[in-house]
Amino acid sequence: MIGYISDNLLLPILDFFYRLVPSYGLAIILLTVVIRLALFPLSAGSIRSARRMRIAQPVMQQRQAEIKAKYASNPQKQQEELGKLMKEFGNPLSGCLPLVVQMPILFALFATLRGSPFADVPYTFNLKVLPADQSTAIEAKPFNTASHSIFVTATHHVPVIGTLENGTKLGVGETDQIQLHTREGASFDSVLSEVENGQAFAPSWAVTKGEGVVSVDPDGTIHALAPGDAVVEAKVPGLAARSGFLFIKALGQVGFLTDGSINWDIAFLVAAFGASLFVSQILSGMGMPANPQQSTANRITPVMITAMFLFFPLPAGVLLYMVVANIFQGLQTFLLTREALPENLQQILDKQMQPATATAGGAAGTTNRLPFEPKGKK
Repeated sequence: MIGYISDNLLLPILDFFYRLVPSYGLAIILLTVVIRLALFPLSAGSIRSARRMRIAQPVMQQRQAEIKAKYASNPQKQQEELGKLMKEFGNPLSGCLPLVVQMPILFALFATLRGSPFADVPYTFNLKVLPADQSTAIEAKPFNTASHSIFVTATHHVPVIGTLENGTKLGVGETDQIQLHTREGASFDSVLSEVENGQAFAPSWAVTKGEGVVSVDPDGTIHALAPGDAVVEAKVPGLAARSGFLFIKALGQVGFLTDGSINWDIAFLVAAFGASLFVSQILSGMGMPANPQQSTANRITPVMITAMFLFFPLPAGVLLYMVVANIFQGLQTFLLTREALPENLQQILDKQMQPATATAGGAAGTTNRLPFEPKGKK
């Protein structure tokens, strides 16, 4: 499903934007904005539900406890009253449904930005080589990799699959050739031959595990050398993987450190992601009563998530998408927190805010009292 959404929805939109603005960086930004606008009703529902549940939760928990205590001996009546409570304040799980619905699209967008044209695309084959005397027991069963849309020009991409006709098990001394081909069966080499400078996208082959177990030729032919496990990888260059945008040196660049040197463009993107996430969380608490635990989480969570990307590096193009998406999310949160609440929730919020107001007023009274005045006078 994710591959279908990527090939039939996201990549055509990306092609359209690249034709308008011949810049893959701008195309990423425009694609992100369009997807976020399309998902606005769903994400808005989640934000509204989270805001309302944050206000109603203390009252709901108290009322639930009272209902369970009052109707402990009457489960049917208890469920009836709990149902009325849910109708009054809403179901806490209702905010999860919009998130679940939009997840396939967001995963497809993420997969699109991690693949061609923004990054080199790997095709991985996990092989098992058996002793020669056991090779007769090997059942030939073709193995196919997942399909990836490979850009061979700025606006032309083809779905490419990797295939081992005899499967991933070989006997010592046997050979097999990996075939990269389209869904229709045309070889990837024939696709490249029809494109100007097509050989720039010819795959590179490498044994990434078990170098003494197998070897691989430049045409993808595998030679089984010794019993054991091995991994062979074919990597197709991404058209825009080495293209820059603004301060970004390469959209396909991965990692905060490269050969001991700091990639400051990646560092800035990671920092911008953390800052935008922090601001978005602060905005979500606007107009809400003080919550020390929530405030602590708002400070710690962005730091933890941001630090994670130093150890789980992502391509610069993906980080650019995440920063733009966070900015859009922050604007959306700001707008939705200014919406009027239902009357019952507004009354609860007013009561929750009163202690803070009273404390502030008491502090002001203490400040304005002269040193020689009794505490009871103003």
